[in-house]
Amino acid sequence: MSISALEVQINRIRLYARRRRAEKARAGAMDKPFDAGAGETLLLVTQPERIPQSQIYPFHHYAGDLKRLYGAQVREADTWAVLRGEEPAAKGASTVAFQTPFDIGDDELHKLVETLRAQNPGARIVCLDWFAPTDLRNAARMDPLVDLYVKKHVLRDRSLYGQPTLGDTNLTDYYNRRYGIDEPEQCFEVPPGFWDKLVVGPSFATAPNILPALMGRMPGGRRPIDMHARFAVGGTPWYAGMRGEAEEALNQLPDLNIVKGEGVPLPRFMVEMTSSKIGFSPFGYGEVCWRDYESVMAGALLLKQDMSHIETAPDIFRPWETYVPVAWDLSDFEAVTRQVLEDDALRARITRNAFDLLHDWLHSDAFARAMAPLFGR
Repeated sequence: MSISALEVQINRIRLYARRRRAEKARAGAMDKPFDAGAGETLLLVTQPERIPQSQIYPFHHYAGDLKRLYGAQVREADTWAVLRGEEPAAKGASTVAFQTPFDIGDDELHKLVETLRAQNPGARIVCLDWFAPTDLRNAARMDPLVDLYVKKHVLRDRSLYGQPTLGDTNLTDYYNRRYGIDEPEQCFEVPPGFWDKLVVGPSFATAPNILPALMGRMPGGRRPIDMHARFAVGGTPWYAGMRGEAEEALNQLPDLNIVKGEGVPLPRFMVEMTSSKIGFSPFGYGEVCWRDYESVMAGALLLKQDMSHIETAPDIFRPWETYVPVAWDLSDFEAVTRQVLEDDALRARITRNAFDLLHDWLHSDAFARAMAPLFGR
């Protein structure tokens, strides 16, 4: 189908404005010390990239709620700057919440935490885990270092943690076994007391490019595209197999208008999604993906592998209520796709439920209340 160049340009400007707003909030929080006499003081030590910042932006967006509920003041510093020995403008925080690179080594991790403790004596120390998988590979080494551990999504069945998997995660385990891929077995210990430290926070709903859209109105209009299914296929063996299987499932529906491929800039991607009836969001390196929330914000029905094993906040993975699940092996993909395409009322109900759930959550003080443990509440 033809995509309006004007709509893409308008969306490009909109997304740029949202990014600049978030960058301005971060820069402002990095420039100032805490006010004299401030009560609870929170220092965020963060990664600048898009995915980790999706976890950080709500602390600035909901700063008013954090102040009202806990008397809290929020400042920010850069993780790499702290590791280089640069002192943040804000010190003496009552709570320090830090992010790390995915592959941080033990020496750098200990150096970071020791530096933060020295600059903020007596502070609660919190790890903000922004990583995609549900695993808790860092639980054992973080347990003695932190008071709390905030993660975007976890397995509902906690007994699955501490069990051996082929590869690092529950996804690698399933797909390695499915495709007969030989990968070393892993088993990440979770110390018993760690569960008392775990806080489940929001995922991509609070990203600076998504949150404002979900706080607005759900897009309407014509949806000539049956399914939006742009996703990468290459990657590690299990990932390539999983995504290749998803691509093959699309090939079984030649009569449908499906947008496929990758490498499209986000402004065009979102205009396409807003013109689509269904947003297909297969698993990535973790179950929860950007496309889950992009589908909802665009008013497209979210279709993805069954998410009943995942806990996140807010919970948009309510089967046949806020999304439509398919089997992990995609054996029912065609039947489910045709079912929802033939039922306009069903699609309208599910898309409205999903959008309203996120809209109402983001318009409330739910984020600030979920972060209560960071302030000793």
